[in-house]
Amino acid sequence: MSPIREDVRNAQSHDPAARNGFETFLVSAGLHAVWAYRWNHWLWTHGFKLLGRLGSQWTRFWTGIEIHPGATIGRRFFIDHGMGVVIGETAEVGDDVMLYHGVTLGGRSMEHGKRHPTLGNNVVVGAGAKILGPIHIGSGSAIGANAVVVRDVPADSVAVGIPAKVSPKAKVSGTREGATVPDIDWVDPAIFI
Repeated sequence: MSPIREDVRNAQSHDPAARNGFETFLVSAGLHAVWAYRWNHWLWTHGFKLLGRLGSQWTRFWTGIEIHPGATIGRRFFIDHGMGVVIGETAEVGDDVMLYHGVTLGGRSMEHGKRHPTLGNNVVVGAGAKILGPIHIGSGSAIGANAVVVRDVPADSVAVGIPAKVSPKAKVSGTREGATVPDIDWVDPAIFI
């Protein structure tokens, strides 16, 4: 499967408002920003740093999403709505990560070197959350809306609040909204919006 088709299908699986693949391809600002990032990242890593930065600034103007071309982003990355998302130069994002609007993966210092966060695989970051500094967010974790995270978050955890407090994801079984649910990790989706 081509990366573009994979991205469109991934976006449709995360966005209940996505009516079909063609519409998603045409109107999803998050997808457009990720596709532009890939081109800008290629330019950056092949020595065309100014062109990569110019491209990222054009994408920021066009989509409202700023992804530095030096960031490292995995497969099936999805940004829902997207406006106001900022991803810094040394940020690393794993596979199957989802960010809501207003998220910042930012730095806390002016020093050179690693100064932005690393997100593991299958991480979800709620609207307006700020993850700051060279910290690690473990795979399978969830960051609540408007949380400010300045310390590492272990895998399969939930971080909410200012500053963020971390707790393990709850194991739930039985019924939720009338459906039988096997033992799974579950986080109330309301913490993301």
